[in-house]
This record gives sequence, structure tokens and C-alpha cells, in this order.
Amino acid sequence: MNKSRIFLSLGAFLGGTAVIAGAMGAHALKEILTADQLASFQTAVRYQMFHAILLLILGWWSKTNPHRLISMAAYLMLAGVLLFSGSIYLLVLTDAPNWLGPVTPLGGLGMIVGWILLLVFALGREERGESRE
Repeated sequence: MNKSRIFLSLGAFLGGTAVIAGAMGAHALKEILTADQLASFQTAVRYQMFHAILLLILGWWSKTNPHRLISMAAYLMLAGVLLFSGSIYLLVLTDAPNWLGPVTPLGGLGMIVGWILLLVFALGREERGESRE
């Protein structure tokens, strides 16, 4: 399977599971979680959906314009979502161990670095002789 299909598949999976988690948070968990826990859960869902959409865009883009920075950014986004949103889901829904808390910012860092790589790619296009339009 080529990278474009991988990114499209992962984006679709993350998007679908974000919708399921969002619905679960809005209905089933509303009576179970505290307001702070629910807010954290909703933050995890929102970040998962944002990055699912981005993975779909990167999958589409990399189909005709493959580039190492695009691939690296996509993989960092995926790792970031798994660590960031995943750790929040576990912390909110389970009696997760205390060491899991510091994993959340590592996921956020992965997403930030992914966005920085996309910026580097976008700014470097002109130098490679590509049009910015």
C-alpha cells in the first residue's frame, strides 16, 4: 500500500472514531464524567478530528506530490494524535497510572513538529522551483 492510501485510510479511521467518541461523550458519558473530565474528553476528540482531516488532505496531496517532509509530518501527526488524544481518553475513562499524564504533552509536541514540517515544506517549495500558486 502506498503512502497516499495509508494516510487516507488513517485519516478516515481517525475521523470515524472521532465521530464515535464525540457522540459517546455527548450522550453516554455526559452523566458519568465530571465537567472537567468531559471538557478534556472533548478536547481529545476535537484534536483527533482536526488531525484526521489533515491526514486526509496530506494523503490526497501526497498522491500527486510525494515528498519526504509530507510523509514525516503525516506520521508525526498520527503519533501525536495517538499519544495526545489516546492518553486523554485513557486518563478520563480509566484508572490509568500516573505516568500516563506526561504522555499527553509528548503527543502535542509530535503534532506541533508535524505542523512545523509542513511549514518548512511550504516555505521551501519556491526554492525547489515549484510555483506557490
